[in-house]
Amino acid sequence: MNAGIIGVGKYVPEKVLTNKDLEKMVDTSDEWIRTRTGIEERRIATDDMDTADMAFVAAQKAMNDAGISPEDIDMILVATVTPDQPFPTVACTLQAKLGCTKASAMDLSAACAGFMYGIATAKQFIDNGAFKHILVVGAEKLSKITDWNDRNTAVLFGDGAGAVVMGPVSDGRGVLAFELGADGTGGNYLYQEQFIMMNGREVFKFAVRQMGESSVNVIEKAGLSKDDVDFLIPHQANIRIMEAARQRLDLPEEKMSKTIHKYGNTSSASIPMALADELEAGKIKDDDIIVMVGFGGGLTWGAVAIKWGR
Repeated sequence: MNAGIIGVGKYVPEKVLTNKDLEKMVDTSDEWIRTRTGIEERRIATDDMDTADMAFVAAQKAMNDAGISPEDIDMILVATVTPDQPFPTVACTLQAKLGCTKASAMDLSAACAGFMYGIATAKQFIDNGAFKHILVVGAEKLSKITDWNDRNTAVLFGDGAGAVVMGPVSDGRGVLAFELGADGTGGNYLYQEQFIMMNGREVFKFAVRQMGESSVNVIEKAGLSKDDVDFLIPHQANIRIMEAARQRLDLPEEKMSKTIHKYGNTSSASIPMALADELEAGKIKDDDIIVMVGFGGGLTWGAVAIKWGR
């Protein structure tokens, strides 16, 4: 069996925090944020909304889109760096909320590349016939680990969740190739103490190089060329980093997903949230070749090439 995506869903909180709002909180400006990051606003979850609550809504939508019931889910994988507690995992809480009584469940922690790690992990179980339907979720409440007095990081992050159901798809479709990687020697560039800590200069240099390299590598692994790529969904971290990946693939601007202006950096949730938006906008069609690529703390990275369709 070849594993592919058969259902997609997302959730974003109602509260919008704009750049103008941030001007009142820290020493920054709307113009500075937009020109350096591409972010105009981000969504912030209420105090009583947990990561699992956002994951639940996104997962329900993905399951409805796939046309399957909770009993059809064999495994739940949740990529997150903002679990509601050390244990039980978000995945176990989500299993109970959804009523997926037959599903195993675990969290993955690979920061902003977590969703790519989840896709690659799910593919193994489906390809070898162990499981048929796997729910892969990226969900983050980054607002709870953001220092809102730090002008360097406060402007970047938001909350949200995206989810996909993975299952068997028709011949030639589905995940064609993936690349995962890590460089633990760069762990001190992006990490969490009480709040998110980041060496922006070093992370930027790493991301510009790695996003482009991983995008090209995964296409080559799939036996394809740059000319075969129909759409790029990069991790929505910084518009300049995203543009570097697009240029490495020689894609026109309209073939790259851009949702960073609406949501900011939502870590592991950013790629599935962007996927949901682009599908809703009609920008992805059956048999399109899609590249999804992300990087994150660890340092970690991951890319997936997929031929869209069931």
